[in-house]
Amino acid sequence: MLFRPKVTGLRNVPQSGPVIIASNHLSFSDSIFMPLVVPRKVTFLAKSEYFTSPGIKGFIKKITFIALGQVPVDRSGGRRSEAALLTGLDLLAGGACIGIYPEGTRSPDGKLYKGRTGIARMAIESGAAIVPVAMFNTAEIQPTGQVVPKVQRVEMIFGEPL
Repeated sequence: MLFRPKVTGLRNVPQSGPVIIASNHLSFSDSIFMPLVVPRKVTFLAKSEYFTSPGIKGFIKKITFIALGQVPVDRSGGRRSEAALLTGLDLLAGGACIGIYPEGTRSPDGKLYKGRTGIARMAIESGAAIVPVAMFNTAEIQPTGQVVPKVQRVEMIFGEPL
């Protein structure tokens, strides 16, 4: 792979059964690099704006996310946010591996911010393990607003399931 990912702890991702992969979120490219190294399909709950943005750029995003098997979720609050959690629970009930960014959005400055509680609720209600992941260098590879990524090494550390 061009970006030569350095991956540690991949054995911590269960080969089958429901699992939630919880990662920090530094760049749009996180949702591309991580699934490339995980030995099973990772379905991300992705903000619905990726599927509804206007223009050619929006169309490319939509096609990319559909091709990657991502699921659109409305993060506007209330019942719409509840629907996102129910979608995640349905996927987990079918034994899926889902990817979630607990902070709810990309970090604007590379720091880790307080996570939202939906991930804990999904883990408790589904019985799924949570595998924590630390992503490094993706903010440098493709900062917010940059279309063409820089070639640089990506690092991912998969922790032991919680």
